[in-house]
Amino acid sequence: MKRFARVTAAGALALALPLALATGCSDKATGGSAETGADGVKHGPGVTDDKISIGVQTDMTGVYAPLGKSLTQAQQMYAEQVNAEGGICGRKIELVVRDHGYDVQKAMAAYSELESNVIGLVQFIGSPMVTALGDRITGDKMFVIPNAWATTLLGNQYIQVTGTTYDVDMINALDFLTEEKGIKKGDKVGHVYFEGDYGESALNGSKHAAKELGLEIVEQKIKATDDDMSAQVSALQSAGVSAILMSAGPKQSASLAGVARSKGLMVPIVASNSGFSPQLLKTPAAPALLKGFYLASAGAPISSDLEKIKKLREDYKKKYPGEPLDNAVVNGYTSAVVFGDALTKACEAKDLTREGLIKAHRSTTAYDDGYGTPMDFSKVDEPGTRKTYILRTDEKAEGGLVVEREATASKIAEAYEVPAGK
Repeated sequence: MKRFARVTAAGALALALPLALATGCSDKATGGSAETGADGVKHGPGVTDDKISIGVQTDMTGVYAPLGKSLTQAQQMYAEQVNAEGGICGRKIELVVRDHGYDVQKAMAAYSELESNVIGLVQFIGSPMVTALGDRITGDKMFVIPNAWATTLLGNQYIQVTGTTYDVDMINALDFLTEEKGIKKGDKVGHVYFEGDYGESALNGSKHAAKELGLEIVEQKIKATDDDMSAQVSALQSAGVSAILMSAGPKQSASLAGVARSKGLMVPIVASNSGFSPQLLKTPAAPALLKGFYLASAGAPISSDLEKIKKLREDYKKKYPGEPLDNAVVNGYTSAVVFGDALTKACEAKDLTREGLIKAHRSTTAYDDGYGTPMDFSKVDEPGTRKTYILRTDEKAEGGLVVEREATASKIAEAYEVPAGK
């Protein structure tokens, strides 16, 4: 952590934190007016001579509540750790957390509370929420790291999609199924997906790879409020699918696996990266989820033997004893590291304005922080990487997942033209 060793923390979780204070910083349409601090560092919204306030738009009460909690706790821990070592640029870090409950209108209201008072957003769950606020993010010059991987989020210099996008993951997932699970030309593959940016982005990838591989995709579109996958499983079983892709939430994955296995449909299931939480292995769905269920993710799992993840795992267990360990811990923490690194570089350039922050971040062409996902942040129209891990459920593993296939970019994924958003 020495590279990021100048960050600070602001205590306990979330909603109790005060709205961040920033003086002389309110011109939100231009990214805010700039001042020069006593140390000669320019700063704007969210930054004072002794504090850097960073926004968090999470989901504590909606479809991704378990993941939102893990993400936020990991980021709080990061801030506290770095704060204990003196802070970034001699300034204390404060996380200002808002729960939107995976609701677009609530996310827009929360953004209005945050926009003049934080330098950027280190967490923003939900492609629909980030997409709805895209124009405001651009106008505010707000650096945002979304916990969402739809291609509609590409093409905006202020929004950094870390890791892969959903379509790239599904391309690599189909490569895995054909290379290692016996899926062959002419086979049918089901794809159950949320309506909206998330699911449609994933579907674009599966359809592209299917065309290249000579497969047929059997589509099943669902809503975020749909919890029972019985109808979808019946349709896929009738169609004779040889595998299933799942781009939805953990509840939908549990239902799909449970119903499929109960009906004797024992085909492999590969979910998108937000389609699983280890809490599911404590439910009646566990036996089904332990039979041929995989996750496609750009990030290494919390069970990884990578030294930095091992340390993260132990630190998190000590900080939050008894709390579930899942991949959101890794994702939340590493997103905070990325944000902290950009702040450090901006400080070195004596520019902690929003413009200075995004300039520092986008100057990084080869980023490897030791957590298993090297990335390039300089390409606005590209995801950070095209390599996907295939993870397998394992009830004995921390976080319930182990690496089935190391991070790999298939030939189809490498040649794929990712459709960036506006």
